[in-house]
Amino acid sequence: MIAISNFIFVEHGYLNTLFGFLISTFSSKRRFKGISHYEKPGSDNHTAFPCPGELLVEEHHSNYGEPWAGGRDVFEFLAQAIQLRPESSVLEIGCGTLRVGLHFIRYLNPEHFHCLERDELSLMAAFRYELPAQGLLHKRPLIVKGEDMDFSKFGSDKIYDLIYASAVFLHMPDKLVWTGLERLVSKLKPYDGRIFVSHNIKFCSRLGGEECTKRLASLGLEYLGKHTHDSLLFNHYEIWFEFRRSKA
Repeated sequence: MIAISNFIFVEHGYLNTLFGFLISTFSSKRRFKGISHYEKPGSDNHTAFPCPGELLVEEHHSNYGEPWAGGRDVFEFLAQAIQLRPESSVLEIGCGTLRVGLHFIRYLNPEHFHCLERDELSLMAAFRYELPAQGLLHKRPLIVKGEDMDFSKFGSDKIYDLIYASAVFLHMPDKLVWTGLERLVSKLKPYDGRIFVSHNIKFCSRLGGEECTKRLASLGLEYLGKHTHDSLLFNHYEIWFEFRRSKA
């Protein structure tokens, strides 16, 4: 007995009928491309969020060196590491097209996910496709276009439980990374809040271990260690480096 959707097929005759229906349906989709369009004057009024074709076919899902589905792995690792709660506040530095951010937005209370992103195409994909398609506009994430590690638009009194950067610091000059960390310290919850940085921390290691520790301490940060996170979906792992604010 084979169950398909809400129907149960027992006899071969029913299966033949089903397969005939599927073949007919797929043939129609090839002919009409599965989409009907309004063509009369004023037809553009039917679309609340005009969306470019390349977004509709999700080309932006291939803009990363890792499968899009891997965003769920990163979310689960970080959420478990800080014991994430719906009322937690999270800042992502460089959220791109929300490969990871979508999972945080879905879980967190409205307005509790913030992101700084510099790339306009990524922002367009996030706002005009991902958030509407995932039904997450009501979560009202604050996603700001900006660069040079300027977090002023998030408010001077905002405090985060988690700040993370996935493969972002790799592409920044060391000086800019340190500038960003200096600005972020006051926005991180003392002791319990965490900063996670993926892949490597060459901005720190290039100074040498002792000098790096001193510079972190001068900012009020403490390095807690390195984590290796295995993916559940494919043969892949990521390395994450953990920091906390060591002074109130």
